[in-house]
Amino acid sequence: MDSQSSQIHIIFFPYMAYGHILPTIDMARLFARRRVKATIVTTLLNVPGFSKAIERERELGVEISIRVIKFPYAEAGLPEGCESLNYLNTPEMIPKFLHAINLLEQPFTEILEECQPDCLVADMLFPWATGVASKLGIPRLYFNGTSFFAMCVLDSVRRYEPYKRAESDFEPFVVPGLPDLIKKTKLQLPTYFRDSTEQNLLREFMGQIWESDLNSYGVLMNSFRELEPAYSEHYRKVMGRKAWHIGPLSLCNSNIEDKAKRGDKASIDEHECLRWLDSKKANSVLYICFGSLFNFSAPQLLEIAMALEASGLNFIWVVRTEEKRENEVTKEWLAEGFEKRMQGKGLIIRGWAPQLLILEHEAVGGFMTHCGWNSTLEGVSAGVPMITWPLYAEQFDNEKLITDLLKIGVAVGAQEWSRHEKKILVKKEDIEKSMSRLMVGEEAEEIRNRAMALKEMARRATEEGGSSYSDVNALLEELRALKRSKEIATSL
Repeated sequence: MDSQSSQIHIIFFPYMAYGHILPTIDMARLFARRRVKATIVTTLLNVPGFSKAIERERELGVEISIRVIKFPYAEAGLPEGCESLNYLNTPEMIPKFLHAINLLEQPFTEILEECQPDCLVADMLFPWATGVASKLGIPRLYFNGTSFFAMCVLDSVRRYEPYKRAESDFEPFVVPGLPDLIKKTKLQLPTYFRDSTEQNLLREFMGQIWESDLNSYGVLMNSFRELEPAYSEHYRKVMGRKAWHIGPLSLCNSNIEDKAKRGDKASIDEHECLRWLDSKKANSVLYICFGSLFNFSAPQLLEIAMALEASGLNFIWVVRTEEKRENEVTKEWLAEGFEKRMQGKGLIIRGWAPQLLILEHEAVGGFMTHCGWNSTLEGVSAGVPMITWPLYAEQFDNEKLITDLLKIGVAVGAQEWSRHEKKILVKKEDIEKSMSRLMVGEEAEEIRNRAMALKEMARRATEEGGSSYSDVNALLEELRALKRSKEIATSL
């Protein structure tokens, strides 16, 4: 065991949204199991989503704790309860939320001054964290919860601006300077590249994030070397970043309770869910989930429902709708008794689902996903092929990694990057076709074989001697050496 004096203390500061909190909590647990003292800093209403997981770690003798920071509702003009992106009811609240995040700088600085950690791991969406840590002489590790591939594509789009030569929103252009031939369209780019009303504010924010990354001590990536080797190399050599693979982080959830209770309270009992899956044949169920933030319109939900019914597949469908629209939306897309007709064939979950448990069940043969990086890696780690339906953020890039490079999925045909309601519907025929390609026939079998091979690589990467296991070791050795250097300098 390490002596107390050489024990590293790391503070973890996740952004306030489930997609950022979950991998950061997994990361804190992973490091704490390596004899690191881990402190997670977040706001009060975000604690219940992971406090029991932390209690379970502490019962095993792991040194991990939670420190609460007060959320500045009044100063930012937000109503109480809005401490997470997941609970913002209107797009107009987002600028106020971003303002609140900036107001956390001072109280967070005070926590760092008090705790004097050896390292800070802060989410990419706290660009001010690099400067704060630098002033206090603390190395800041930038946590980027996406793929190396997506970061490399974004860098090339920013650097070369190839979209400016495209004559229409739908004309494909090549993203230059990458290891593979990658094509995109203007419509698949974030709106701040193409919408002048968003350009100034969002470009300025993205510029701050970019600068914060460049000036940080290094970058932690929830990925593993075998998944995207050419792009982890490009990120280091061409983009000049110091980076460590530490994923897939979701694999630190090894027991049923960890998997079932991860994140928000599930709206279905996990035993009921598993009993339903146990009644189905291997690889016969399509799992459908589009993350915790996006609301589909009623017409789009109806297209999915019609495709599912026509496909004849068994399915679990996680439907997220705003409460105020629940009755109106349900009335439209569940018209003519869809849910009743699908009884036994389909399971509809409204709200949060125990995703890790579902994906790892042998009955699940496909995953229709928005290509958020957490979901993508969870699908990879479970060996489940994917139907890709990107919505916004870096999801159109993750889709290309899944379908074009790894070849473990098929695209549904989504064309439009938008955080809000889409103008272009994905039609029933295209949805049904993608379901058939992924779940039935020779092509489906080939995709499944590739997905299963990646599952084994993912698991090996996190085991002793694996690529991610070794990267975490190398990082901790580096942090211990930094700590010893500081101690020697202080004693002189």
